[in-house]
Amino acid sequence: MTEVAFYHLTKSNLEQTLAQLLQKTIDGGKRAVVMLPATERVEVLAQHLWTNDPGSWLAHGTEKDGNAEDQPIWITKKDENPNGASFLFLSDGASSPSVNEYERCFEIFDGGDEIAVSSAREKWKSYKDSGFELTYWHQNENGGWEKKDI
Repeated sequence: MTEVAFYHLTKSNLEQTLAQLLQKTIDGGKRAVVMLPATERVEVLAQHLWTNDPGSWLAHGTEKDGNAEDQPIWITKKDENPNGASFLFLSDGASSPSVNEYERCFEIFDGGDEIAVSSAREKWKSYKDSGFELTYWHQNENGGWEKKDI
């Protein structure tokens, strides 16, 4: 069964958090699909990953770039897995009925946005009712991540 990990952003933004999580994904030899609901957000994230850290390089692509099968990280607004990813990252209200086709799913939401928090609660209940293994991660005062029991 897919593990669904909720990441509650309180100290960093989506772009910073995704860059860190995607680096760990690649370092672990996995591929990722990042799904966002709008083309504009897809392009903003893709640009951020090119410029995030001059000392690292997170290979990724979007529909605009093409060659999805060659991309270890695929950023899209579509519910698709053209690069054979085992990790799925969802944010900004994106959802997928295909979560169970992945090893892990990351639900990343902005703790300062009441709509996002409410949506995350609804998704938590839905995943739980469907039998998924759930974990909840909250940022500590230093911006690091702590796993919380819920």
